[in-house]
Amino acid sequence: MGFGNCNLPFSHYSALSSTSRGTMNGTIWSKAYHIAMIAWYTFLFTILLLVNPDDLPDGLFLYGGPWKYLTFLNLVLQMVFFGFAVVVDLQHLFVKGKDFKRLNLYKDLLYSVMAFPVGAFVVAIFWIIFTYDRELVYPNSIDELFPPWLNHSMHTIVLPLLLLESLLQPHAYPKRKNGLAILGLISVAYVSWVCWIYFAVGIWVYPLLGKLSPLGLAALFSVSVGLVISLFLLGEALNSYVWGEYKMKRK
Repeated sequence: MGFGNCNLPFSHYSALSSTSRGTMNGTIWSKAYHIAMIAWYTFLFTILLLVNPDDLPDGLFLYGGPWKYLTFLNLVLQMVFFGFAVVVDLQHLFVKGKDFKRLNLYKDLLYSVMAFPVGAFVVAIFWIIFTYDRELVYPNSIDELFPPWLNHSMHTIVLPLLLLESLLQPHAYPKRKNGLAILGLISVAYVSWVCWIYFAVGIWVYPLLGKLSPLGLAALFSVSVGLVISLFLLGEALNSYVWGEYKMKRK
């Protein structure tokens, strides 16, 4: 079932009232925030792309480039989301007399199912492993290439920025089973990519993976999927708690 006249895949969306959604989408604060965020993530993305492959420290390898690391993929994801949010914020300046519910729903789908759970997962899993043994996920040699502020930009600041987005603007969540289905497909796709790289070059993307047995790998991947699903549900609960007065009703 679509939203209004919009039939979206995996939809069955709930709707904010047009008044409440229009008010929140139009706030100066949220617009300014989205513009600042697209500038910030574009800046980080550019820095990482400009890294000279010859300067890569031990523990990093060329195959797959930065696109094999979930941290980098997450930065791209955040950049895409906030860029899309800017487009949604400014759409009425360029096209008059149109109904933009479809764009709003795609933006909310991107945030609820990808940007928030994946971004929060990157922060959580990185610091859990880093605290236990940083050599398993972020070897000391990387400090020569990436200063501490860049490490925190990639692995810490992401979460508070997402939380601020949740506080600034409500987001329509898809029907739970559909959201989890999309998130599951994304998880399987990334795990498959990591395994493909291992079979192609004989090196695991993350040192931790090389220390685990096949059973241990299966357990780690299962726990990771469970964690990212929990973070999706957390984002849904947070959105409902903060924006209770604009509670979305599934049709």
